[in-house]
Amino acid sequence: MYVFATVLALVAFAGNSVLCRMALQHQAIDANSFTIIRLVSGAIALFAIIKFQQLKTNKPIENRVSVNIEWLSAFMLFVYAACFSFAYIKMDAGLGALVLFACVQITMIATSIFAKQPLSIAKWLGVILAFSGLVYLVYVQNGLENVNFNLASFVLMAIAGIAWAAYTLLGKGAANPLFMTYRNFTKSVAFTIPMLLLFLIFEANITYSGLLLAIASGALTSAVGYAIWYYALNGLNAIQAGVLQLSVPVITSVGGLIWLSEAITLPLVVSQLIILGGIALVLVDPKFKKRT
Repeated sequence: MYVFATVLALVAFAGNSVLCRMALQHQAIDANSFTIIRLVSGAIALFAIIKFQQLKTNKPIENRVSVNIEWLSAFMLFVYAACFSFAYIKMDAGLGALVLFACVQITMIATSIFAKQPLSIAKWLGVILAFSGLVYLVYVQNGLENVNFNLASFVLMAIAGIAWAAYTLLGKGAANPLFMTYRNFTKSVAFTIPMLLLFLIFEANITYSGLLLAIASGALTSAVGYAIWYYALNGLNAIQAGVLQLSVPVITSVGGLIWLSEAITLPLVVSQLIILGGIALVLVDPKFKKRT
């Protein structure tokens, strides 16, 4: 069951990446508005799901997470969402994915080592191989020499990667992943209040398509996807959770092949096989099999 949940969550992440790029890089909505709508719509969607669950079971949902952890998780969610949105304004999608997942990997590995859970040689090789495949994938899709570099966007995306890794680690072992995600989203809305002040300074740019993309990103691929991810984390350790996310660009590119009729090239296939091969090395763990 954990395997299915993991795959579903990763597909949601890939879908979210597509929605964000469509909204922000096509300037259908400004980053400030996108972040607010994304978090608010996610909170509303999870509230509706929670209420439906309560009516169906006729039982109150217990909260076993401390208030401090909830606020910290909510803040990390907000930091990730805000930095991610603003970074994509002047950053190529390929470079953005590279920076984001590099910082996720570094944070996850550092946390694992700090917790005295060192990586085996096979896992180190797997992480290096998977990340090398991601670098090659970015090169294949964009050409590193043609990537636009913006220092501010680079820093914001790096912060987003660290925040997302922290959000992931805080959710590991959640007794009720859906309810914890709901509380995270509702509390994260409080951090958007200062962003509302920007409406008084800058004119918001919200098109109808941009609004729909932000709602879809918040209510579906973010809220539901993150709840599933928190559930899947119960069957993963920190390193597995980190390296599995390197498959998101692969899933995104496969989606482009299916839905956008993009060309299948040998370098594209090779880069994806390298990533998947690296992930396989990390997942060769008896404990992972037992949890599934």
